[in-house]
Amino acid sequence: MVRSSSGLRRGTRRKLKAGVKHKFKVTPYITEFKIDDKVVIKLNPSSHNGMPFPKFKGKIGIVKGKRGDAYILEVAIGNSKKEIISRPEHLVLKK
Repeated sequence: MVRSSSGLRRGTRRKLKAGVKHKFKVTPYITEFKIDDKVVIKLNPSSHNGMPFPKFKGKIGIVKGKRGDAYILEVAIGNSKKEIISRPEHLVLKK
């Protein structure tokens, strides 16, 4: 009997695929955010470290703090609020 995978990237063949014109840039890795900034969770498939769970892709979060190189985000899911830890290469400042 075959066991199905239950890993972090399960079922994300299309969701975590980089585009044809995707090129590595250093800028997203060194971006700094301030507390109470609104950020969009935009997963960078080339970096596995500090990647939030794929169901949070496209959600808007508020930066609540910093833990090492990563940021602590508060994301509203329905009526509840979740705390997510993510590194800066997976975050984009909301305009």
